[in-house]
Amino acid sequence: MKSSHAWLLILASLGLASCGSVADLKPAAGQSLPVKPLLARTTPTAEDLLALPPNARPDRVDELMKRSQTRKTNPFDLPPPAGGPAPALPAGSDPMPKPDETGPATPGA
Repeated sequence: MKSSHAWLLILASLGLASCGSVADLKPAAGQSLPVKPLLARTTPTAEDLLALPPNARPDRVDELMKRSQTRKTNPFDLPPPAGGPAPALPAGSDPMPKPDETGPATPGA
């Protein structure tokens, strides 16, 4: 049983390996390459159309820092709250908001 699975695996891998073709890409019969872009000097070839632009695969930068530097202090790096009461309201503010007295107009009232 194991040998039949091994042969099946080998045949499947050979079939997958043989289905790739190594030939130049050409348009289908009766078709042509896309028309020349307005600002291009020449019509791009199939290789030009398949080439990746430089920003599609940027260079990798492994070294993030050239030399060790101390970090700047961050004013927003605050410790977690101690769990005390909520901060008091600023002076001069109403503790309870006023209800909106300009509601919908009631006819006849």
